[in-house]
Amino acid sequence: MTTPPQVGWAQADARRIHRQFLDEPTGAPPAAVAAALLGAHAQVLSAAELSVALRTTGATRAEVRAALWEDRTLVKTYGPRGTVHLLPAADLPLWTGALSAIPSGGGQQPPDVRMTAAQTDEVVAAIADALTGVELTVDELTDAIVARTGSWAGDRVMEAFQDKWPRWRQVTHTAAHRGVLCFGRDRGRKVTYTNPEVRPQEGTRALGELVERHLYAYGPATPQQFAKWLAAPAGWATGLFASLAGDGRIEEVSFEGGTAWVVAGDTDFPDAPARGVRLLPYFDAFTIASQPRERLFPGEAYRRALAGGQAGNFPVLLVDGDVAGVWHQRRSGKRIAVTVEPLKRLTAARLRELEEQAGRVGEVLEGRAELTVGEVTVGPHA
Repeated sequence: MTTPPQVGWAQADARRIHRQFLDEPTGAPPAAVAAALLGAHAQVLSAAELSVALRTTGATRAEVRAALWEDRTLVKTYGPRGTVHLLPAADLPLWTGALSAIPSGGGQQPPDVRMTAAQTDEVVAAIADALTGVELTVDELTDAIVARTGSWAGDRVMEAFQDKWPRWRQVTHTAAHRGVLCFGRDRGRKVTYTNPEVRPQEGTRALGELVERHLYAYGPATPQQFAKWLAAPAGWATGLFASLAGDGRIEEVSFEGGTAWVVAGDTDFPDAPARGVRLLPYFDAFTIASQPRERLFPGEAYRRALAGGQAGNFPVLLVDGDVAGVWHQRRSGKRIAVTVEPLKRLTAARLRELEEQAGRVGEVLEGRAELTVGEVTVGPHA
């Protein structure tokens, strides 16, 4: 019996850093960067713009916006965990095929609000028809769905932010994952949706490729970590990994005292640990997907830079591959005040790197950064 290769934290972290373009920015276009990240979290669009542009040589938020709204090489839609992401348009068949094949945890709405499978299919078909070739606000889409299905779909029965949403909105993610809904350009302060007109890949094929891409970017990883990243059932992920292992597509390694997985044959890791200083925005893909989290957020960083164990609620300072502080930026015209709170004293060399990083943040945001090293007084996701 062959002994699985041994992989240490520093090796895995350095490889992830490299494959995330965090050691050296890339000249690749925004869509290629988003593909390497497996999507940029875009609930706050400016954070996604930072995630992508900071990894790209000389890029600003304008290049990311052009890829999204002009070139259409990026798409804003519901990705892993049902959260808003920027995904490469070329990868939408893969993403929709995989996400629509993940077993659901059952209806989360009360029985009198919940939609049946038949009603869900009817609403998704109505969404696909209504959004083809146009961008509609939520209210316009509601009217179009009701006209195609019946008043029941528009009944305001869903509890949402001290308001009531129409019944159909419980399947917004489902429609996106089936390839018939994504975000259009905002109309003033109103969100719009459109139909990307994507045909999802066959589910089993798409899931296998998604596992391989995840392991390439964030491996070694366990089925449980993959399931957490997707907000999917852990038992289902265990079976999926076992199937792929049986087909020879993934292989075991020994990592952090247990068994984890990498793509078959992808067992080369750097000898040298990660080096350098980086500023990562809210919900950056690296901080969300890298596991085990207690190694990425060592010591005091686990308390200071996480919100109840959840990553992403604070922008983080990365030093030599580990989270070593938090930061915040506030804009006033062209001036961008960047406050960084290191958890340990930084050397003069590290401070110079930090100044360069703050300056780069300013460039990406098309402003002028002014760095302060001191306490960050705002709370998570402020």
